[in-house]
Amino acid sequence: MGFCPNCGTQVREDQDVCLSCGKSLKSSSVKKVAQEEGSTFGFAVLGFFIPIVGLILFLIWKDERPRASASAGKGALVGFVLGIVSYIIFIAILASAGFYAY
Repeated sequence: MGFCPNCGTQVREDQDVCLSCGKSLKSSSVKKVAQEEGSTFGFAVLGFFIPIVGLILFLIWKDERPRASASAGKGALVGFVLGIVSYIIFIAILASAGFYAY
């Protein structure tokens, strides 16, 4: 499998034209994706606990290491959303206990 050099859509090796953008695909212009070995779970955990690092890894690795990139990005998104939700719950608890006045 490779990726279209114009739009980045995953293409089959026997395709002559990208189905997404219509650009001609020559065998020399299609980037090959190296098979990653090992688990990408560690990058998801890192992204969860430090979302900015997960976002940076997602942006840097999206072409070279797509599985690790997606894992770090998902971990960062989940960590960020849970951080916001826990902050809202914390403020609600303080407000109901009378520690925080509006």
